[in-house]
Amino acid sequence: MTENPARDSSFRALVLPKEHGSWSLAFEPVALALLAAPSWAGAALAGATVAGFFVRRPLKLAVTLPAADARRGAAFRWAFLFGSIAAGFLALAGALGSWPALWPLLAAVPFGALFLWFDLRNEMREAEAELAGSTAFALAPAAFATLAGWTAAPAFALAAFAVARNVPTVLAVRCYLRLQKRQPTSAAGAIVTAGFTTGVIAVLARQGLMPGVALALSFLLLARTLCLVLPIRPDWPAKRIGMLEAVLGLVCVLGLGLAYRLG
Repeated sequence: MTENPARDSSFRALVLPKEHGSWSLAFEPVALALLAAPSWAGAALAGATVAGFFVRRPLKLAVTLPAADARRGAAFRWAFLFGSIAAGFLALAGALGSWPALWPLLAAVPFGALFLWFDLRNEMREAEAELAGSTAFALAPAAFATLAGWTAAPAFALAAFAVARNVPTVLAVRCYLRLQKRQPTSAAGAIVTAGFTTGVIAVLARQGLMPGVALALSFLLLARTLCLVLPIRPDWPAKRIGMLEAVLGLVCVLGLGLAYRLG
C-alpha cells in the first residue's frame, strides 16, 4: 500500500511520540513538582520540559531519515522549533528564579544523554533506554523545588519519589507484558527495585524530608508491582494496564502534591 505523504509529514506523525506510556512518565514529575513546589520560575521550567519532550521524535527523524526523504526537512524544522521554545522557557526560568537554582538539572543530563544515544540508534524500546529516559524526567522535580526556594535535601527527596514511581513502573510493566506474551523474563528485577525504592522513601519520610503519605503511596506502587509480576497477575490487555498506571499516577501526583501543600 502506498503511504500518504501528507499524513506522514503531519504534526502527529513527526512530533507526537508513539509510546503512550512515555507521556505519563514524562509529565507526572512535572505535575507533581508544580503542585508541591509552585513558582513562576517552575512554571517556565515546566514549559521547557514539555517542549523538550516534543523535541525527541522530530530530532530522531531528522537524524535517521534518508536525505532524500521529504519528511526529514519537516522533522528538522519541528525539532528546531520545539528546541528553541525549550531554550526560551529555560532562560525565562533562570531569569524568574536564579540560574544557580537550576543546578539539580545537571543530575538529569547524563540520563537524558544516554536515552538520546539509545534513541538515535533505534533502541528506544530497550529497557536501558526506557529507564534512562524515565529517570531523567523523574530527577527534574529537584530543580523545580530549588527554584521555589527549597534546600537540596528536600528537593532531591521530592525527585526520589518521582524516581520511585517511574523506574519500578517501567520494570513492572515490561515484565508483565513479556509474561503475558510467554516471553522469557524475570520478575526479580522489578520486585527488588520496587522494594528498594520503597525502603528509600521510608528512610526519607522518617527523616522528615517528605510527608508520610509518600510511604503509603510507595507501598501502593509496590503492591502494584507484585500483582503484575507474580502468578496472581490479572489477564489484562496492555490498554487496561495503561489505564491502571494513569490512575496510579494521578493518585500519586494529587496525594503527595496536596500533602506537601497542606503539610
